[in-house]
Amino acid sequence: MKTLGLVMIVKNEERCLGKCLERVKDLVDKIYITDTGSTDRTREIAASFGAVVSDYVWNQDFSAARNFALDQSDCDWNLVLDADEYLIEGTRKDIEPFMENMEHVGAIQRKDYYNEGTVDEKEQVAYMYTWAGRLIPRGVRFSGKIHEQENSVFPAESLPLLFEHDGYQQGGKEERNLAILLEELKEKPKDPYLLFQTARTLRGMKRHEEACKYFEEFRKKVPLKGAAYRTTGLIQYLYSLIEIQDFDTALKVIEDEQERLWDYADFHFTCGIIFMKAILADTRKYIDYLPMIEQAYLRCLEIVEVPLHQGIHGCGSFKASHNLGTWYEVSGDISKALECYRRAADEGYLPSISRIEALENTATSAK
Repeated sequence: MKTLGLVMIVKNEERCLGKCLERVKDLVDKIYITDTGSTDRTREIAASFGAVVSDYVWNQDFSAARNFALDQSDCDWNLVLDADEYLIEGTRKDIEPFMENMEHVGAIQRKDYYNEGTVDEKEQVAYMYTWAGRLIPRGVRFSGKIHEQENSVFPAESLPLLFEHDGYQQGGKEERNLAILLEELKEKPKDPYLLFQTARTLRGMKRHEEACKYFEEFRKKVPLKGAAYRTTGLIQYLYSLIEIQDFDTALKVIEDEQERLWDYADFHFTCGIIFMKAILADTRKYIDYLPMIEQAYLRCLEIVEVPLHQGIHGCGSFKASHNLGTWYEVSGDISKALECYRRAADEGYLPSISRIEALENTATSAK
């Protein structure tokens, strides 16, 4: 039977490390944790789970640290995690058949949580699905100073392992990440993955003008096939174009990409927002896009949720229903609007619950 080690790099992770290790301890045979300079209880928590703890002097290079940590393991397979990732589905028995073949890489599925804002003083938490190659055979290493990727010729296969990730809700790492990305771009200015990650980081910092410049370069350089992050990058580009109200560029991107992205709910969801906001900004110029708003959200609901597309949860269900309801409401069809809102409310979507209450109160007052 093949052995499996958990390999992590950490720094000041007392908030989440215990939860991470408690969830995953029965999945692995050994735990290897490399600390890059913690000043809290991180090392103590790691030791309490029987981890082999090593030290590494941080040098602004995640792959170097990750590879040092992997060098500590003597297991056949290594599961590479961050401290803010928590196993919620999957067992050792589920992955043992996969580990019999040493010539592939396992991709875990992750629910990335983020704060979407407040509705009626209640926090609305959302999530998106991502896939990441994290179960690797002995000898495989990582490359890239940040947002590192496994450097392997082996094919990747999805695993029945699902993790929650709450790191995006914490924030505070954007400036550090941007500095590393810009430094790496000096060496590889045409690398589409680095351009994508730089643009995405700037977008997260709400520096949308700068983000769009990097997104446009990413769009020019990224291959049409073989880059799994291409779709995500294009959709995030559209969202940044919304923020700077560059609707002409957004509509051009939609026109160029609609055939390739026809089966992605997130794409059509974003299109619906762009059509609506463009019309509100300049009705005379963009009025021809009016019927496309309804069509966009109906297409989302046809596609439904497809986790493999690594999109925002709800774009193929309750979020699309809510936005479609908004469209019907402003169009004066309150009956259809309530039908859509109730469908979204059944899934706990707070904005729809709020709109139902408002419309029902209005109807009551009118009597």
